[in-house]
Amino acid sequence: MAMSMTTSFRARILIIDDEKKFALACRTVLEEDGHHVRTCMRGCEGLELLRREDFDVVLLDLRLGDMDGMRILEESKSINHKAYIIIMTAFSTVPNAVKAMKMGAFDYLTKPFTDDQLMLAVARAVEKKKLVEENARLREELVDRYGFSNIVGENPKMLEVFKQIERVAPTDSSVLIYGEHGTGKELVARAIHAHSRRALEKFVAIDGSALSPTLLESELFGHVKGAFTGATQDKAGIFQIASKGTLFLDDIANLNLEIQGKLLRVLESREYKPVGASEFKTTEARVISATNKDLRSLTTQGQFREDLYYRINVFPIFLPPLRERQDDIPRLAYHFLHYFCRKMSKRIEGFTEDALEALVKHPWPGNVRQLKNAVERLVIISDDKPSVDLETLLDALETRRLRTSDGVPSTWAEMKSFKKTVLREHYERVERLFLLRALQDHGGNITKAAQAVGMQRSNFSALMKRYRIPAGTPQHSTV
Repeated sequence: MAMSMTTSFRARILIIDDEKKFALACRTVLEEDGHHVRTCMRGCEGLELLRREDFDVVLLDLRLGDMDGMRILEESKSINHKAYIIIMTAFSTVPNAVKAMKMGAFDYLTKPFTDDQLMLAVARAVEKKKLVEENARLREELVDRYGFSNIVGENPKMLEVFKQIERVAPTDSSVLIYGEHGTGKELVARAIHAHSRRALEKFVAIDGSALSPTLLESELFGHVKGAFTGATQDKAGIFQIASKGTLFLDDIANLNLEIQGKLLRVLESREYKPVGASEFKTTEARVISATNKDLRSLTTQGQFREDLYYRINVFPIFLPPLRERQDDIPRLAYHFLHYFCRKMSKRIEGFTEDALEALVKHPWPGNVRQLKNAVERLVIISDDKPSVDLETLLDALETRRLRTSDGVPSTWAEMKSFKKTVLREHYERVERLFLLRALQDHGGNITKAAQAVGMQRSNFSALMKRYRIPAGTPQHSTV
């Protein structure tokens, strides 16, 4: 009596066998198990069905009257058929069945076989196919979520970044991502992971500057019970948690030299020792590092180990700051605008021309992250307006001014950036409102407005063009 192997998955199965009674017997067993089954007696007919229809499993006899089963197996692969093929063979041709498996067959059954053996082989093939398809679906979701569509940019420098991600993702090589704060280093790391063979495994991120050296060592390598005060039980470290996946180490330049030495050992030997442990553990985690500092310079200053630098710098990727790809700012701004409008159920069509120009000219010291935050605030404060105008934009950017803890820049570069920000956010805003008020007071007459404020008409008109103020209509504004 055959055991019940009924599954909720109704597979499409094709049986290719020139023994009619045998093929029909197999069909009966499989249909009773809930599957949809087709049979054919000739190899050429079976091959034609494979070309025209989709099957989950194929039961293929190696010896057919009109064609060798090996040829069907080979041609099924050339037409990229996704069916799992189970070879059926007599004992004398088992070596051929083994050869067929090397060519891509899933399994083989030696004739004669029992109903249970048949159902078990088919169930294994169906389960394997479901698992592979589910993994493919999950991989597609990961790519959709963390793929290139989330890293907006058509600037040549960003297109090169995309190429580099595609090159390095399928490998297990260490990657070092360089970029200022806010350029999207973690997004790039996630994209590498999503396009890698590890995509279905864990992606774990840790910030090298967020924890003290003691806590960081425990986070990375774990600890055993009693290793230090408060260690009441064993704790797995991130290298164990991400063992088959990807570990993203952000701000790696902030690791102290002791942690750097232990990290080097992990990268070279794949071994590490939890805090307080007496034995080593192993890990297969792929490490992607990131920094906003010049590591090469830090190595010459003795602040970063040179051997670790070479070990993590196998494949460097440089992310350009936003100021070096200004042509991407409109794309990014609209990308974030649509995103936050959907999230907040608001309807804003876009930016006025002068607002978009101001976005492009803004220095964005916080890069893409700062732009994203600014657009989020714009969506919040833009009530009942079809487009974000310049005044609304300037109001939003005022809260994003470059600041230090005591309000005083610490370097000349910061001082110059601060000066530009103040000029843009205050002087230019007031200058535009100054023009609008003069025009309002004089009914839109440019000559009278210029005379009233003590300017030559040509200069007044030039400023109007700079701020894209239309001529001929009285403007209303308030300072």
